[in-house]
Amino acid sequence: MVKLMCRIHNHELAKSLVGHPYVGQLTKAKKTLIVDMRKSMVKPRNILLTLKEHNGNSCMTIKQIYNARSVYRSSIRGSDTEMQHLMKLLKRDQYIHWHRLKDEDVVCDIFWCHPNPVKLVNTCNLVFLIDSTYKTNRYRLPLLDFVGVTPTGMTFSTSFAYLEGERLNNVLWALECFRGIFKM
Repeated sequence: MVKLMCRIHNHELAKSLVGHPYVGQLTKAKKTLIVDMRKSMVKPRNILLTLKEHNGNSCMTIKQIYNARSVYRSSIRGSDTEMQHLMKLLKRDQYIHWHRLKDEDVVCDIFWCHPNPVKLVNTCNLVFLIDSTYKTNRYRLPLLDFVGVTPTGMTFSTSFAYLEGERLNNVLWALECFRGIFKM
């Protein structure tokens, strides 16, 4: 039970309603516009600028743009997990991919490449660079990046692998997968 002690606020009234959840609500039209602009690869700050140009009194913040984009991404994925959605996309776009399972249903390593670089790999197979970025992604997994060099000195990405860890067996598996694309 709340007892009213004094009828005076313990803070000043807000001078602006920017960031207030009620006044910053997105209408259906604004949500549709955000989705369309996201599909066109428009940056969130430019989306916010465009929406504020249409309505100068708008109290919308960049956080609401990010939230609307996140809700849209989740709606695309549906009830699938992120890994299930990734596997569907790899199959749909005809990527070459392999994965290893741990405990029957947990993916521990995944290797993928687009079919176009495979042609370059089989044509320009003199020099390849392998680089690993350590724990800079959302899941803190090492990303192994395979890069090829053409005879003219140009570089091209050939394939990628997320590995469960930096252990020898994980890296050897990724190298075996990379060797497998030479046979294609």
